[in-house]
Amino acid sequence: MSLQSVQWIYLAVAIGLANLPWLSERCFLILHCTKKSAWVRLLEWLVLYFVVGGLGYLLEQRIMGSNHSQDWEFYAVTSALFMVFAFPGFVYRYIR
Repeated sequence: MSLQSVQWIYLAVAIGLANLPWLSERCFLILHCTKKSAWVRLLEWLVLYFVVGGLGYLLEQRIMGSNHSQDWEFYAVTSALFMVFAFPGFVYRYIR
């Protein structure tokens, strides 16, 4: 598999996981919740942000052979990007 295809698959997984808290009624994809509050959805979104970050960390280690150290700016940008990825699910749940 080429590097470009791995990057596109990773982006698709990130977009899917960013929207999952707003599209699913299950808490953390396991527990059945009768009514999920906005706080539970935000907590689930935050946990999935770290899951996607960990997956990216592992892919970087596997493909590049080493991991680059990151400063706070990297995490600020990736969290903002994850928020943008989650926007369609948020609109579907609360605005539509």
